[in-house]
Amino acid sequence: MLKHRYQKRVRYGETDPMGYLYYGQYPLLYEIGRVEAIRSLGLSYKVLEEQHRVMMPVISVEAKYYKPALYDDLLSIDTILTEMPRRIISYDFEIYNSEEILLHTANVKLVFVNMDTKKMVSIPNYLSEAIKSYFV
Repeated sequence: MLKHRYQKRVRYGETDPMGYLYYGQYPLLYEIGRVEAIRSLGLSYKVLEEQHRVMMPVISVEAKYYKPALYDDLLSIDTILTEMPRRIISYDFEIYNSEEILLHTANVKLVFVNMDTKKMVSIPNYLSEAIKSYFV
């Protein structure tokens, strides 16, 4: 299992009139979590796209809202991979406030797609090699 934590503060412009993090902002937190988890392995989405010609479009999102994130809260975004990806990569997310209260969970599935052919492919070797030790 691969687990990565990244922190982000809720900005005023991300909140609704009640001072809650607007529900539409949560998918941006998932993206931050995914990108930073990959970056923590010494990899990047940019390299995946530019050098390996693979993109990762989202095919499903399932989210649960337990408690609101508030303006100026410092959020911890936990990004979790529980199984080795093949053609689909499934990320779980847990979002906590600074008191470690669970506010939100989500599951996001993406597929690997060759940017030139627009066809689904298996996980690129360079990504597979970087994460396989977490699933031994």
